[in-house]
Amino acid sequence: MKKQVAIIGLGRFGTSLASTLFSMGHEVLALDLNERKVQDISSEVTHAVQADGTNEAILKELGIANFDVAIVAMGSDIQNSVLSTILLKKLGLPYVIARANNELHGSILDKIGADKVVYPEQEMGTRVAHALTLTDVLDYISVAPTYGVAKLVPPASFHGKTLAELGLGREGKRGVAVLLIRRQKEVLVTPDRMEAIKPNDLLIVAGNDDKLEQLLTEFKL
Repeated sequence: MKKQVAIIGLGRFGTSLASTLFSMGHEVLALDLNERKVQDISSEVTHAVQADGTNEAILKELGIANFDVAIVAMGSDIQNSVLSTILLKKLGLPYVIARANNELHGSILDKIGADKVVYPEQEMGTRVAHALTLTDVLDYISVAPTYGVAKLVPPASFHGKTLAELGLGREGKRGVAVLLIRRQKEVLVTPDRMEAIKPNDLLIVAGNDDKLEQLLTEFKL
């Protein structure tokens, strides 16, 4: 499902995240006070704006409240990170992801209402973008630009069905391979296609991003 995403802060993490989300078809608004950073990314996002992400009036004017997700990508300025997160939640954003530099910073962001706190490495933007796009995915590792390995919780509609019935596996029609099933303390590596999914299972699957999203969209209740 394509989303409207606002990125506040265009450091390496924010820039990587914004360009990756845009390349995946999302509508992306990129925001930073630095004119050069805004100009550099202007051709890689839907809209790039030189503005203060801690100014409530500006955020209202930009219609941030109508976006699906806002990501506070600034990391070095903890005060601005916290203030921006507070304002976004005050404006009614349904989902706010905030970047933290350390555990204390993350704890503050969590307490003021951030829906998700991330501690990104230099290359983490791409990974978060894919995890955000693929509904119900807990984690994602990119293998190629549009192909990856994902850890996901199968929806209730999967329960009791075999991998064969779901069209999963190397011979399945969906083009999604099941690498393993984690079932409590048990791990089933390359499970048989007649293996049935049970409640509380975790799946590690691999495939093209569009195949993974198509699978989850079809079966999600």
